[in-house]
Amino acid sequence: MGSDDALEDALVRTSFRVMAVLTRIGSEHDLSLTQLRLLGLLRDRRPRMTDLAEFLGLDKSTMSGLVERAERRGLVARGKSPQDRRVVDVFITPMGSELAQQVQEEIRAALAPYTDRLAADDRQVLTQLLGFLSGTATRGGGREVSTNAL
Repeated sequence: MGSDDALEDALVRTSFRVMAVLTRIGSEHDLSLTQLRLLGLLRDRRPRMTDLAEFLGLDKSTMSGLVERAERRGLVARGKSPQDRRVVDVFITPMGSELAQQVQEEIRAALAPYTDRLAADDRQVLTQLLGFLSGTATRGGGREVSTNAL
């Protein structure tokens, strides 16, 4: 197995472990993985419906249904953009924000047995490398965009 194969294998194994945690915790709160991602994205931004659909890789009708279900639960709301009244934004409600915070804490606790194995310096390096791989950080470690997705 070459070094690239070993890297890909390690990334896949890690993603399976993380997805299992996200799936379990989401299920405990009656949330799908996509709903978890939606709440994570809305914690620090108020995107347009079209931008949200693009980021989540959903078509317009699927995105509308996702937001509608979250609205019925009181987790998100839609409203006119403060910058452009013709545009509809999606934003997290206080109830959604509280749930997102609770879920984030549960995810952190569930991943702690794995992340706590690393020394603080190694956690920082891994954070930077993963940010670089995911496109959310520059090589120097500075953040370009926040893609908080739980």
